[in-house]
Amino acid sequence: MPSPYAPELTSSRFGITDPEFPFLYTRGKGADPNGILPDTRTMMPTPLIEREITRRVSLTTAHGTLNPDALGWSRTPLHDTSGIPGRRHWGRNKRWEYWNVMSPSHIIAFTVSCVDYLALHEIWVLDRATGEDVGSTVISAGGRSATLPSSLGEGPARARTRRLTLEIDDAVDGMRLRGSAPRLSFDLFAARPVGHESLGVVVPWRRSEHTARFQYTVKDVGRPTTGTVTVDDIAHEVPTGSWAVLDHGRGRWPYRVHWNWAAGSGIVDGRVVGLQLGSKWTDGSGATENALVVDGHLSKISEELVWDYDSENFLRPWRVHGETADLTFSPFYDKRSRTNAVVIASRTDQLFGVWTGWALDDTGTRVRVDGIEGFAEEVLNRW
Repeated sequence: MPSPYAPELTSSRFGITDPEFPFLYTRGKGADPNGILPDTRTMMPTPLIEREITRRVSLTTAHGTLNPDALGWSRTPLHDTSGIPGRRHWGRNKRWEYWNVMSPSHIIAFTVSCVDYLALHEIWVLDRATGEDVGSTVISAGGRSATLPSSLGEGPARARTRRLTLEIDDAVDGMRLRGSAPRLSFDLFAARPVGHESLGVVVPWRRSEHTARFQYTVKDVGRPTTGTVTVDDIAHEVPTGSWAVLDHGRGRWPYRVHWNWAAGSGIVDGRVVGLQLGSKWTDGSGATENALVVDGHLSKISEELVWDYDSENFLRPWRVHGETADLTFSPFYDKRSRTNAVVIASRTDQLFGVWTGWALDDTGTRVRVDGIEGFAEEVLNRW
């Protein structure tokens, strides 16, 4: 029988339409863009869960469900995610490690991921001077090509296919990042300065009386990075002044999802400043993934910020703002990705550019972010 939450192909609330992938926008009456039904008892968003986690905690219970004690955020990785994937929930488990490195001459991005029924790996490099990009994406059935640690910091991550290889190895003071694909390779070290903090957040999606879908994410910005990237047999230095961002994810996701993510790193007035922002996928969940990092110290931004941007022209300036931040992002490059592989489909616009403006730290002081580089993205997935 037809679903009462049948797709509508326009959305005034989220400002998105796309005849390319109409199935990505299943926003029927009472539904949100992530396909999660509203709380039928209250029809109101969940209050923010801004509880800081300070001790080791399991993300899941012995039965594989979300552990209520895991709800909250942390400034160091404290969540045991070994309960993901879990056989009882096959098909909804998502695990990945995504790294992005911005140097003065190149942008390097790569992913190792497994979503139960397939593995997806990617390497992408942009020459900032010429605008030429090169990369490879491999989608393979099952997860045998991916090796992922049960929890962050508890082992290497690997992708091994005929077309590309990726190796992520933890060290005492950082991470070694290596990869190769046709025409390119890289060997990088993303340092972890003493006392450096990162944002860990558990995001629950409530469906009626229970929470079957949830995500644990670690967003780690402002990681100083050095090394080399080689394109067409020409080696390029990734010098001091280059920065890495990590997105570590473990969770169980809805089939359709819509998100914004943004990050930035750099030096402002002699201090290392990192910016982490997220939206849409967390809206109404009771959690946010917004934070400011200054010289390694993380200040949690406990507000659902407003994102203003032109989805018809992503290269126009973006504005992210609220009572705790007023930020402008000026893009210079749009990495557009479109995938339609029957079971999965996605639309991604990842914009690279420069941030200006301010955000409040945990003392209530305005911290300028003028000149730090990074990205902002809009992603819609069916996966």
